[in-house]
Order: sequence, then structure tokens, then C-alpha cells
Amino acid sequence: MNEYYGQPTGRIENDALILDYLLEAGPRLVRLIPRVSGDNLLAETPDFTLESPHRTLRLWGGHRLWHAPESAARTYIPDSTGVRTTTCHLGVTLSYDEPYTGIGKELEVIVHPTEARVQLNHRLTNQGLWPVELAPWAITQLRPGGTAVLPVSGPQKDDEGLLPDRLIALWPYSHWDDSRFRPNGDTIEIDALPVGRPFKIGTMNRAGWMAYRYNDLTFTKRWHPQPAQPHADFGCNAEIYTNDSHLELETLGPLSRLEPGGTVEHVEEWEIQVAS
Repeated sequence: MNEYYGQPTGRIENDALILDYLLEAGPRLVRLIPRVSGDNLLAETPDFTLESPHRTLRLWGGHRLWHAPESAARTYIPDSTGVRTTTCHLGVTLSYDEPYTGIGKELEVIVHPTEARVQLNHRLTNQGLWPVELAPWAITQLRPGGTAVLPVSGPQKDDEGLLPDRLIALWPYSHWDDSRFRPNGDTIEIDALPVGRPFKIGTMNRAGWMAYRYNDLTFTKRWHPQPAQPHADFGCNAEIYTNDSHLELETLGPLSRLEPGGTVEHVEEWEIQVAS
């Protein structure tokens, strides 16, 4: 299986999982297959497109690296060609220089030697002539049919417990009465159902993890929260988006003023577990 809807692919694998990535478009990881199930946990959306002032952007599906805040002119940059790959044992680095923005993207992927675990190092470099304010934004499209779990509680801010300790952001197309949205104690669950209307929610996640349950598998993302730093989208570092074709688990690093030649990094740890 060395192609993905006509796009050439590379592969990293161990005894626990298979991971495929595009060789020309992206950077994009397009298959994450636990050997215990044989199913691709990543959504396959080769025909899903977004319009931009430049040209049509094809998402392809899987995992991608963007930079926030979101804007069609700076976010929806066509990336169907131009990726550079550097491989090593159980790893690959995918690099792409964005036209129009002057931002260089680098996605370094390192698969664990024996377990269903992956480390992803997301890097953005300002290749332009002036400073840019941005935040690394790691987005994973997952196949529908499962349930996302988003922790929302944080450490108590005062001894009396009188101050707020969490904030929820909603996008204009999201509605509180959406049947997929299920607040549940210290977490919010979002069901990935075939509902045409999109839904998106975000929060400052101090727990440093979010997950997706699919059948008897649980896919978990972990990262290092930095709640004291400024973030995009009303201060969110974790967001979930869903529509009728996929669900996205999204993590964001802090907003930073990136000087010319400067680089910012955002690290995720992935793990797939099987229910006992």
C-alpha cells in the first residue's frame, strides 16, 4: 500500500502500528493503523476542500500542521506539492515552505520501537523579513463513529473556591443544544456522528491530554500545557471540531511573536490503547 488516493506515500511501522505519510503533499500523516484492529483511525477525506484567496486547498485527511489564528488568506495555503522528506530508523521529517506567508513547516515523527506510541515535533520557522504573531496548531482528523473526550476542569485558583477555573469557547456555527455535545462532570464528550452541521468547541486544557474512543480502542494525545502564556481563540490550547465526515482533535501552542529566522516548536505524544 504505497499510495493514498493517487498520492505516493512512505511508511513507518513496528509490531504495534503502521503509520503512512504523503511524500509530495502536506506535511500530512494519512494512516494510523493499530495492528490489533487493522483499521485506519485517521479520517480519509481526499475530496474535502477549502476555498482560499490563493487556490483550492485539499485537506486529504489525517494529521496536519497549521498556524493560528485561523484566516483563509494565511491558513488555507495549498500544499499539494513541495514536501521534502528526511527518513531515519522509525522516523521521518516532513518539511514544507509555505508560499505567501513565508512560514516554514516541519513535522518530525518518531515511532516507538515496540509500542503503539508516536512522538510528533511540530516546528514553524519565520522565513520572512518581519516578525509574525502565530501559534503552532496540530490537527488530527479521525474517522467518524467514535467519541472525543475533552478534560475541562483545572486546578482550583483560590483557597475559597470562589473564582472561575474553566472557560469554554464556541464557534459561530456551534449550538449548545447539539446532540453530539455532552458535558459530563470534569470532561466534555463529543460524538462523531453523521450530522451535516459542523460543531466546534475549545478550552484551556490544563490536564494536557485529550482522547478519542473508537470501538475498543482509545487514541490519546498528550502535550505540555502552558496556561500562563497567551493563546489564540479566547485562550484555547485544545479544540474539537466535527462534521459529517470526520472529527478533529486539535492542540495549540502559545501565541508568540516570531522574529525573522526564529523557530517555535509544539510537541505531541500519541498513544493507542486497547480496552481490557
